[in-house]
Amino acid sequence: MMNIEEYVRVSSCSEAYEILNSVNGSAILGGCGYLRMGNRAISKGIDLSLLGLNQIIETDSDIEIGAMTSLRDIETNPILKNNFNGSLCDCMENIVGIQLRSIVTIGGTVAGRYPFSDVLPVLMALGADVVLTGAGRVSLEDFMDGKHKSDVVEKIIIPKTSERVAYKSVRNSLVDYAILNCVIALSDGEYKVVVGARPQKAIRATKCEAFLKGKELTEEIAEEAAKIVADELSFGDNVRGSAEYRKAVCVTLIKRALVGGAE
Repeated sequence: MMNIEEYVRVSSCSEAYEILNSVNGSAILGGCGYLRMGNRAISKGIDLSLLGLNQIIETDSDIEIGAMTSLRDIETNPILKNNFNGSLCDCMENIVGIQLRSIVTIGGTVAGRYPFSDVLPVLMALGADVVLTGAGRVSLEDFMDGKHKSDVVEKIIIPKTSERVAYKSVRNSLVDYAILNCVIALSDGEYKVVVGARPQKAIRATKCEAFLKGKELTEEIAEEAAKIVADELSFGDNVRGSAEYRKAVCVTLIKRALVGGAE
């Protein structure tokens, strides 16, 4: 059960940052989708809903997504459907159900660094940055390393440089968490390969990326690249699948993403 002793709607991200760093046990509430699932006592709950952080804005070079934008709004947004091969919208479709996706926010997803996330691998492959009250603009990849835990997520910025993107996942049932997911993005002739739900946090397969650089993609190259990913990354066990099963699934998903997933 979640227990909030005091609740405040802040008028700026700076105010939220000040409270977060001065009041022990305070927390940014976001959509509260996952906070409700555990037992947690929050001394001061910080609500960002008055700050207008729920917009999706397209510029010539980037797409900006405010931290309070719900996953459902991202899933149905025409700007995002028309960019990145629709991968950011596609990865939302099987996240539990529409009710949850309508309250869970992209900022909360990023700040939570959830290892089971379908969203974070896509954002990482797209080279997204996170704008923070505190550290400013940092790469999502650096943020995922556990830095800046006391900063406030304001927005996510995604460069419009990816020419092709493919997202693949496998799960036990339609709305279950993924057993494994992967994303491959091609930008300026270079690949980014990200695997998530291992069940550890999403991570880039840098040896595979180096192998693919400058190569013409064929069935044989895709097969070899998939094996490299499975060998270079570690996998673990949980209730959804074993490490051995995840490694086998990884080969299949990577190959599918390379040869047929980004058209």
